[in-house]
Amino acid sequence: MIECCNSLLNLPFPSFPITDLGASSFPQRFRKTLSFSHRSSKFQRCGISRAMEAVEGSEGSRGSTPAMKLLFVEMGVGYDQHGQDITVAAMRACRDAISSNSIPAFRRGSIPGVSFEQMKLQIKLGVPHSLQNTLDIEKVKSVFPYGKILNVEVVDGGLICSSGVLVEEMGDKNDDCYIVNAAVYVGY
Repeated sequence: MIECCNSLLNLPFPSFPITDLGASSFPQRFRKTLSFSHRSSKFQRCGISRAMEAVEGSEGSRGSTPAMKLLFVEMGVGYDQHGQDITVAAMRACRDAISSNSIPAFRRGSIPGVSFEQMKLQIKLGVPHSLQNTLDIEKVKSVFPYGKILNVEVVDGGLICSSGVLVEEMGDKNDDCYIVNAAVYVGY
């Protein structure tokens, strides 16, 4: 959904869509590559218009996903250190993404013409490729107390590493720890 070719002194720069301006707000010559200055260093953000179009439902979006006006993106990480259950890790990642936020704008009518019932969510999960077929998407969706979930996208990501210990009493099959990354896109 979001493509980026960033460099900042040859270090990775986090990818994020610019959301308070629509893709059409940028002059045509800047839609493929925008340059920003940060102190004395320069870096480039590529694919910004494609990222915004994908989230906002413009021509670059996947045909079956309804349009959504993006307000913000919440990110989280979830682990399952014992039991080796990727769904548990994914649910924890989603809870981590939404657990420190309050969204009063939807309940209080702060967005003119938008009610609480119009909240929409898109979820993107980074899950180790070898475990994606065991992920229970419906259980992951159950983490969200409100908002219409438009789609859940699962991509290669996350991590399988050693927890350093096998604890049979906790359901361990081995000493693997599963890690999932989550991005939750919230809009209307």
